Amino acid sequence: MFCLVTLILNLVLLNYSWGLSDPIVSTRELTVHVGDSALMGCVFQSTEDKLVTKVDWTFSSGERAKDEYVLYYYANLSVPVGRFQNRARLAGDILRKGGSLLLQEVQEADQGTYTCEMRLEKESAVFKKAVVLHVLPEEPRELTVHVADSIVMRCVFRSTEDNLVTKVDWTFSSGERAKVEAVLRYHPKLTTPGEYSRSWGRFQNRVNLTGDISRHDGSIVLREVKASDGGSYTCSVHLGDLVFRKTVVLSVIREETLVVPATVRPELLGGNQLLILVGIVCATILLLPVLILIVKRTHGSKSSTDSAAMVKNLKNAKKAQPEVRAAAGKHVYSSIATREVTEEEDPSGKSEATYMTMHPVWPTPRSDPNSPVHKKSAGRVPGPQPAL
Repeated sequence: MFCLVTLILNLVLLNYSWGLSDPIVSTRELTVHVGDSALMGCVFQSTEDKLVTKVDWTFSSGERAKDEYVLYYYANLSVPVGRFQNRARLAGDILRKGGSLLLQEVQEADQGTYTCEMRLEKESAVFKKAVVLHVLPEEPRELTVHVADSIVMRCVFRSTEDNLVTKVDWTFSSGERAKVEAVLRYHPKLTTPGEYSRSWGRFQNRVNLTGDISRHDGSIVLREVKASDGGSYTCSVHLGDLVFRKTVVLSVIREETLVVPATVRPELLGGNQLLILVGIVCATILLLPVLILIVKRTHGSKSSTDSAAMVKNLKNAKKAQPEVRAAAGKHVYSSIATREVTEEEDPSGKSEATYMTMHPVWPTPRSDPNSPVHKKSAGRVPGPQPAL
């Protein structure tokens, strides 16, 4: 009977020790964007002055997925593992029982459950804490704003712990080799209530904090944007020795560029429209020589027609000249007078020869009756005219 009671008591104690070996204190959720950083806290709250001897961080993408090691700490040495090797580091203060994990440059594949296991010196109990990480698409890192407008530049550090922000700095650079300028500086006053925020240089009175510092949000708003404000803006959020940085590239559109006619871009034309346009251009180039040849032939035909008309006119003119001359000659010679003169027979008995004289008649003044010709004609007796 005594042995049976001892066995039952041992089993109860053993179960109690097992129950203490794997306590899960809490599970929290955290949402971040691709490319941002995430701080997953793991702090053991205890008044006992015991050192942390071992910290393990594991990752699981689902219920049935195999666990992956993210980081482990042992013997004062922190070692990130696998695909988290260059992106994970221990951010907690081991001396204060802090084993928080900082995961930088978050990727879509990082979404899942992260579990922290912490062991203390001379303690068999294991402290566990789980964080469910949700990953959203990346926020724009390149912003565009018009001159004289306002723009908000976000800078949010996601964390499951309520770490106090000790400082926020915003700087500006217009190029790779350009001088870095201070835009805004914020830090809470440690001795008196309140806070201190100030904009600097040419950004003075144009920059203000818009984020909630208590939630690790150091976003700013830039008003009355100038053309010279284009460049890179870097935000630095300090949580003690822990620093989170984010860079935003701002492009400023000048007023004069807004009225420039937009050029036709290939992406604005559909495939069929672009094909039709190319076809029209090619057809025009191919038909241009044909059009030139047609114009030349038309011009040549017109010249030939004009030449033929001119030759025909010349022939008609030449043909008309003899007719004009003949008509003129007929008119002239129509007035030729024929006369038969009979002379008295001479005493010898020989008859006088009969002859006919033809001569052109020209318009002359009225004949003088006293002229010799008139007298000679008047003295003759007209005789019978011979037949021609």
